[in-house]
Amino acid sequence: MEGKSMDTILSAFEPLELKKGDFLLKSGKICRQMAFIESGYLRMYDLVDGKEITLWIGKEGKFITSLSSFIFETHNNWNIQAITDCKLCVINREKHFELNKTEPKWLEFDNTLLANSFALLERRMFSQLHTTAKERFDSLLKEEPELFNNTPLQYIASMLGITPESLSRLRKMN
Repeated sequence: MEGKSMDTILSAFEPLELKKGDFLLKSGKICRQMAFIESGYLRMYDLVDGKEITLWIGKEGKFITSLSSFIFETHNNWNIQAITDCKLCVINREKHFELNKTEPKWLEFDNTLLANSFALLERRMFSQLHTTAKERFDSLLKEEPELFNNTPLQYIASMLGITPESLSRLRKMN
């Protein structure tokens, strides 16, 4: 990416720091920003029958947003909360779409980001339908071992679709 384009793209982002427990987004609101995680961990979750269900845990080097709410300006279904203190770079919806029109490299990146998000969702759905809890655990441990040292295990268990007790048993087996 040439220097001028990169400068234009980077200038569209604003720094944001969240303390552990702070919310980037709450359920029921319209999502108007997307964040790049410079450091820290955030989780995307919802309450179902009074129980927190974690969809995803975002970490350093990843983007996080409520994608459908961000794109279509619909009410969001997810809470995005800092698990640890976080440093983020945030772009608002207007600047995001302005960059899509003026910076071809940003549009290309945005398309790749959307495709990767969809692919991740497909893999997660397939995994929940066609793999065992042990296979899901082994896969996550292999792909993102640092999650197990940096996030509460009940969030990981929820993301895997198992109880914390089952996660504890699986960890002991490894």
